[in-house]
Amino acid sequence: MFFSSHRTELYTEVPARCLPIVYSPEYNITFLGLEKLHPFDAGKWGKVVHFLKEEQFLTDDNIVEAREASEEDLLVVHTRRYLNKLKWSLVVATITEIPPLLFLPNFLVQRKVLRPLRTQTGGTIMAGKLAIERGWAINVGGGFHHCSSDKGGGFCAYADITLSIKFLFERVEGVSKATIIDLDAHQGNGHERDFLEDRRVYIMDVYNRYIYPGDGYAKRAIKRKVELDWGTEDQEYLQKVELHCEGALNEVRPDIVVYNAGTDILDGDPLGGLAISPQGIIKRDEIVFRAARRRGIPILMVTSGGYQRKTARIIADSILNLQRQGLGEGRVVDRQLSQGMFWIPAFCSF
Repeated sequence: MFFSSHRTELYTEVPARCLPIVYSPEYNITFLGLEKLHPFDAGKWGKVVHFLKEEQFLTDDNIVEAREASEEDLLVVHTRRYLNKLKWSLVVATITEIPPLLFLPNFLVQRKVLRPLRTQTGGTIMAGKLAIERGWAINVGGGFHHCSSDKGGGFCAYADITLSIKFLFERVEGVSKATIIDLDAHQGNGHERDFLEDRRVYIMDVYNRYIYPGDGYAKRAIKRKVELDWGTEDQEYLQKVELHCEGALNEVRPDIVVYNAGTDILDGDPLGGLAISPQGIIKRDEIVFRAARRRGIPILMVTSGGYQRKTARIIADSILNLQRQGLGEGRVVDRQLSQGMFWIPAFCSF
């Protein structure tokens, strides 16, 4: 039996009427137009939810509202030294790649930039628990795969993937192995560094070999590495994803799959350098979900990178397709949660 080390508001009881989809309006970064200085669409998460509401798939009553990760939550993985560094605007400007942030008082940077990222991080941790209970869960945000316990970068200030897995290992009995399937266009060097010596975590990473971060040290943690060339297109990409996804889940049967579903693989993305169509992205997500759900393995999806305005529509269409394919149907996984858990009632929205 596991016992939690601190009280958290992230592991909450969610009413059965809620879909295991986590989001908060706090995800979106809007502040004096500074967000426009980075190619990332800092409002894409709200657009995804808007499209899903338009299709009458989501409502304010059936979505789970994310809560902000507290400092104690973050310290499950992050060093206090690193969190203290984030109190310097220069550090945050470097991590987020928005240089003008260095001229702003840190209290504004905390409120307008880091709080949204902490809320998305809380959402990933919440979605991890939901995935175990329902068989699947999606955090509309998250996927900060360049951040490790003591270093951020590439717009990633908190290690939400590592945190979600560590929370499950510490707080949910029977969860002792995880597989990360990282299909963002970039190498997921943050979680790779965090789990470099941890045999409980199997990492599959499919990425453009020529772009950021090129972290050779972190690559040692990848158990199934698929390095792509510039301009890789649908047919080759989908064949490789399916082959290696099946291979990874046949090689090790995890208690949960964490799927980093970046849309920066889209043709025309300014940072990804690949040439995957919108239909290819939708099919990719279906392949990963089908592989996990056919084996009865809970799956948590986070949305990660994607630097074009049209990616929000593609993410929404992919989620709708998962539902149409029957891959988003509710299923409670019979697991006992630790008696050491602190429970706080949660609602779909507040």
